[in-house]
Amino acid sequence: MLKAKHITGLVFFPAFDWAIDKTHPEREERLLYTQDQVFEEGLLDIEGIHSYLPDIASLSDIQRVHFCVPNEISVATQSHLISAGGAKRIAQARIEGEIERGFAIVRPPGHHAMRVVHGSRGFCNINIEAIMVEFLREKYGVRRVAIVDTDCHHGDGTQDIYWHDPDTLFISLHQDGRTIYPGTGTIKETGGPASCGTIINLPLPPHTGTEGFLYAAQHVILPAINDFKPELIINSAGQDNHFSDPITQMGFTAQGYAKLTELLKADLAILEGGYAIEGALPYTNLGIILAMAGLDYSYIIEPCFDEVKAQQSAEITEHVKKICEISLVNWKNRKNHREQFKSNAGFFERTRDIFYDTDNIHEVQHERLKDCLDCPGFLLVDSETDTKRKIRALHIPRQACGNCIDMAFSMFENTPSYGYEKVFLQNRTTDQYLVRP
Repeated sequence: MLKAKHITGLVFFPAFDWAIDKTHPEREERLLYTQDQVFEEGLLDIEGIHSYLPDIASLSDIQRVHFCVPNEISVATQSHLISAGGAKRIAQARIEGEIERGFAIVRPPGHHAMRVVHGSRGFCNINIEAIMVEFLREKYGVRRVAIVDTDCHHGDGTQDIYWHDPDTLFISLHQDGRTIYPGTGTIKETGGPASCGTIINLPLPPHTGTEGFLYAAQHVILPAINDFKPELIINSAGQDNHFSDPITQMGFTAQGYAKLTELLKADLAILEGGYAIEGALPYTNLGIILAMAGLDYSYIIEPCFDEVKAQQSAEITEHVKKICEISLVNWKNRKNHREQFKSNAGFFERTRDIFYDTDNIHEVQHERLKDCLDCPGFLLVDSETDTKRKIRALHIPRQACGNCIDMAFSMFENTPSYGYEKVFLQNRTTDQYLVRP
């Protein structure tokens, strides 16, 4: 009888009642073929591989991460709450020592959902990884976390949520944003003034193969994780980098995903994208599960695999090496990161245009971060959409000093209500969430 080297937990949630539409690639079949494969291969009969039922995330879980406009219920369906609850459940099993590693094979996905949420972006309404991370921080006191996003699309939502957080290392390994949604994730995007350069983007050229992905992991991702010394490593395990995916242009394989999983040694993996429902997902998910459990995955070969077509060109190899070289230099020079930002009247500022492609909403966001030498500083966001919704949101980070807490509360209380539909305050020092109409 087979025995897992690492006790591994699985959570399945296909979300039968949620899909963009019946023929859209983001539908329940994404997980059903994987479930069939897991049962056919007898993975749940292996000693040390356990199945868990998902929990249901609470509104408080969402409020630790997001400002939902007009409220959480308008943004998140029951399926979204269970998807986030599946991530929470597997993380709880890991922290409490029931398992060594865990994989939440759930949908809907979440990594395009930003801190402020007016609707759906890239099939994402709420950020299930961030909800999981902040739950672990609140309940178990977890502090330093590394999130490695291996989805083909840049994890712009997760990046936004942790842009100013020095305790979160976020690494996104994705197809170059100049060629694919959401168009972000350049090498220059390294985080806000308080975050010590803890955002690393690796925008790989179209048709990058297994060789390129593993090179990036070995030469940038693993060294950064080793330097950062996180308490937990989390893999946002999007699988649309697969060579057969219908909406991307990359060349990764199921065995490549398994090898990457083996290298990362992630404590937790959370499913994100991946839309080759029959030809890739059952094999990539199987490889990830086996690699997490420390079992042999060498026999996993996709039916449509072509070894010749899978070869990576010399030009792409050189391009990947250059990207990795620049990213590693940025990481090593992160102590000088704050010097590139200029403070204006005691605040760092940036303005952004954000498009909700699924819901066709355009948002303009003006963000101000308090310039504080004693803590990362509190965050103030003014957000307005072309649907005539205008809100103000204040975020007090876990590490905030007393002066920043007092100033944020003063701004919350003194913001004139006539200028905004709602004013929000998220106080992470006390897990407090307030809303003014």
